[in-house]
Amino acid sequence: MIHDKIEQIKTEIANSLIQTTDELELFRIKFLGSKNCIKDLFSELKNVPNEHKKQVGQQLNELKNLAELHFTAHQDVLKTEVTAENKLDLSRPAETTPVGSHHPLSLVRDEIITIFKKIGFTISEGPEIEDDWHNFSALNFPPEHPARDMQDTFFIEKGEREMALRTHTSSVQVRVMENTAPPIRTISPGRVYRNEAISARAHCFFHQIEGLYIDKGVSFADLKQTLLYFAKELFGTKAQIRMRPSYFPFTEPSAEVDVSCSLCNQKGCNVCKHSGWLEIMGCGMVDPNVLNACGLDSKTYSGYAFGMGVERITQLKYRVGDLRMYSENDVRFLKQFQAGI
Repeated sequence: MIHDKIEQIKTEIANSLIQTTDELELFRIKFLGSKNCIKDLFSELKNVPNEHKKQVGQQLNELKNLAELHFTAHQDVLKTEVTAENKLDLSRPAETTPVGSHHPLSLVRDEIITIFKKIGFTISEGPEIEDDWHNFSALNFPPEHPARDMQDTFFIEKGEREMALRTHTSSVQVRVMENTAPPIRTISPGRVYRNEAISARAHCFFHQIEGLYIDKGVSFADLKQTLLYFAKELFGTKAQIRMRPSYFPFTEPSAEVDVSCSLCNQKGCNVCKHSGWLEIMGCGMVDPNVLNACGLDSKTYSGYAFGMGVERITQLKYRVGDLRMYSENDVRFLKQFQAGI
């Protein structure tokens, strides 16, 4: 009886196909574990007649050794296979790692910030949801000004107060003037919102960088020199600027600033509409009403302010023809700016 069981287990061991570590573990538990089937046969040895015990004992030891050899052989094979899979092939060509890219708006914004930092401007930021005072009233917007109309501004009801998504980062300048004693020299980069139809030339949100300088004796000549320095740093040493009279509620006098077209060297092209000039920003001397509203004495202090759209500058710098491309997250478009990292 016990001889038949020994032969049966021998056959089962010989026919065991072990191809995975899980199958190897099952084999170990069945034939070599703490409660394995071979150990059960050893417990039956007491029922074997004395004259056959020696022979049966030898057969059981041989059976146990057979199971151990079978287990060890397959264990070595599986270890070799795992090692071969994980072995590093030093002769294999290296795989290229995809490199991301900064957004073109980020590249231009950071470049503008760096230029103004060189001449002592600090960075100031503020909330994108603003109250009427910081977004309009403190900036000398009269109650009937069209910018307060729903067609230009996104209004939000916040509790009992009517708030708005800021239409410019000038609201940050108001907060700086309210909380900082002159001299003040700061730029305010950030996202702004206008209730406009989205097209190739307009969007409902865009990015601005506005600058402010308040001190005693600040003049329009200081403003012009600062903007000329900026234009030469951003567009090249041959860049020139011109200033055209304009109107903004928070500056007086006010001006639009054009930079000479670097694409055609002012000879005239489609980009500059054959004028030789490209409009880049608005500027002016801070209106005394704004200074007084922010708690600064307009008889003691004067200052200038300027503001530019980052999208506009980016369009001129990289010749991007459609504003919508900035926010569509098209990887093909973004990959073009990898060299700017």
